[in-house]
Amino acid sequence: MKNYKVDRIRNVALLGHGGCGKTTLTESMLYTTKVIKRTGKVEDGNTVSDFDKEEIARGFSIGTSVIPVEWNNSKYNFLDAPGYFDFSGEVISSLRVAGGAIMLIDATSGVEVGTEKAWKYTEERKMPKILFINKMDKENVNYDKLISELREKFGKKVAPFAIPIGEGEGFKGFVNVVDMIGREYNGKECVDVEVPAGLEDKIAPVREMLIESVAESDEELLEKFFEGEEFTTEEIHEGLRKGVLAGEVVPVLVGSATNSIGIHTLFGMVYDYMPTPKDMHNGEYEGVHPDSDKELVRKVDEKEPFSALIFKTIVDPFVGKISLFKVYSGKLAKDMEVLNANKDEKEKIGSLFMLRGKNQLECSEIVAGDIGATAKLQYTETGDTLCDKKDPIKYHGIQFPQPCLFMCVEPKSKGDEEKIGVSLHRLTEEDPTFIVERNTETKQLLIGGQGNMQLTVITNKMKNNFGVEVDLSDPKIAYRETIKGNATVQGKHKKQSGGSGQYGDVHISFEPSTEDFEFQEKIFGGSVPKQYIPAVEKGLRDSIEKGPLAGFPVVNVRATLLDGSYHAVDSSEMAFKIAASLAFKKGIQQAKPVLLEPIMHVEVLIPEDYMGDIMGDMNKRRGRILGMEPAGAGYQKVIAEAPQSEMFKYAPDLRSMTQARGSFTMRFERYDELPGQLAQKVIEEANKED
Repeated sequence: MKNYKVDRIRNVALLGHGGCGKTTLTESMLYTTKVIKRTGKVEDGNTVSDFDKEEIARGFSIGTSVIPVEWNNSKYNFLDAPGYFDFSGEVISSLRVAGGAIMLIDATSGVEVGTEKAWKYTEERKMPKILFINKMDKENVNYDKLISELREKFGKKVAPFAIPIGEGEGFKGFVNVVDMIGREYNGKECVDVEVPAGLEDKIAPVREMLIESVAESDEELLEKFFEGEEFTTEEIHEGLRKGVLAGEVVPVLVGSATNSIGIHTLFGMVYDYMPTPKDMHNGEYEGVHPDSDKELVRKVDEKEPFSALIFKTIVDPFVGKISLFKVYSGKLAKDMEVLNANKDEKEKIGSLFMLRGKNQLECSEIVAGDIGATAKLQYTETGDTLCDKKDPIKYHGIQFPQPCLFMCVEPKSKGDEEKIGVSLHRLTEEDPTFIVERNTETKQLLIGGQGNMQLTVITNKMKNNFGVEVDLSDPKIAYRETIKGNATVQGKHKKQSGGSGQYGDVHISFEPSTEDFEFQEKIFGGSVPKQYIPAVEKGLRDSIEKGPLAGFPVVNVRATLLDGSYHAVDSSEMAFKIAASLAFKKGIQQAKPVLLEPIMHVEVLIPEDYMGDIMGDMNKRRGRILGMEPAGAGYQKVIAEAPQSEMFKYAPDLRSMTQARGSFTMRFERYDELPGQLAQKVIEEANKED
């Protein structure tokens, strides 16, 4: 594939609800541009962009695929992003490098949750977009109703650029209202036709609306509009382009990806209205010097020093690690040595290629504004900056969502622990929204992600790619034990077995404290010699690691050494250490011991309509609502506290309650007493395991 100048490149993300036809659209684009001779089908598992085993098995996209296409002496990098919500990290990374977006809408389903989320993502980034209503050839499609729904949801900037010709199975094309050209599918391809008679009444108000948008884009055009002069085709295109780039106009197109209806027009619209890499961010990117944090700027120009951002990593057990990047400035050539500004390490660029699905298209260089890939980088991860060694710059990384569902990983076969560690590490390189952590207290290996589907896909990849099988289970909870009362007890250790014996005797009082553990001594008259007092403290500190109720660490206890006795020959540090531990076990049992559970601070972001359901559900989870605050766009933030044990499955439950519109963050807040009945169950479980 040849290199294209910046003004001939368009980087466009394909977004939308799962099943709206993004992958089918990429097939149609590849077929239209004669890259493939026949279109693949998602259900047959033979599409270019869904090539992963998991994607083929499940019938939907899991990772973003880059599909570069050449058309009309220009290059289009389409980023086919997943519609399933567990893989939102893939959407976020693709939007970081895309200039605009095509949002697909299933004509039979209308505006779905995925459509709303895609709109939200693009609005937050002030990203220009085109709405493509797909599957117009299906039954019971009402175009006027769809346009009303879109304008109701997203506002008056939604502007139809096409009027369909025919409905349902009779849908055979559309009229391009901007150029006043008809396009019809003749069974093989789309051809230009005269505007069919009888559509004037539908076209006139839509075209008038577009002309008004053109007039508002420029003062001279506004004057011309008020004087009643006609706009030229160039003026219409230029005015609409300004409106689309500014986010004030969102064009709506219609088509059928399966029958390749609307594809030529979509290509033309992307070229005319989507930004070139130079149109984004005023043609420059801000970063910092990796050593001094001094602010720097790079222009999107191949004459500038080289810089690029890694936006995706693919881990292939056979090929190795593939890093996908967008060149922000300069150009990258084979055999160049570059600096990883995040790791302060040099990387040698070996192979250089463009990915089309899994197919590698070899190339000698990648220029500013374009997207490319390289393999076997040693230190580089997603979000890192690669740059010129002599002129370094570091760009801001990619902000991925935090994991909200954690599960414990256990090997199915003994001895697989090391293989598990290696495979999980490789998979975290591929997916930054997925993390692995070892809970030192419960001794469990935990994986965290966005939802059940993502964690299931991870475990399947471990099996298929790395040959290791695991079971997933709920994590154990790190409970604590403490006391509510006071107790003074004696701990005496006396052992005589010929020769030197062992003797230690202590009297210790135990009471609640605000500190984790406090030790005091109030010895009079040397009943316990000074040299043995540290041993008493050591015995107590060792004992708090495992409480007498269920073996959990003991907290918030003050122990005071009051009295004791010793033997001139048989006493030793070890004897006093054992005496202290005996006193501890007895004292805690007598001082009204209780179990404490971890309480989490939870912030839930939901549409106002779901407020009652969320609050009712939080009460069922023994949660406490602390407050609410408006979060804009019809959303509310609910702030609450709830026990960790009740929140393990909150991610899928919240998704189900809010039709995937809700999200939440959670962090540890403090420990609170566990109610008696529940505490009894935990104690019984813990004692069973022992």
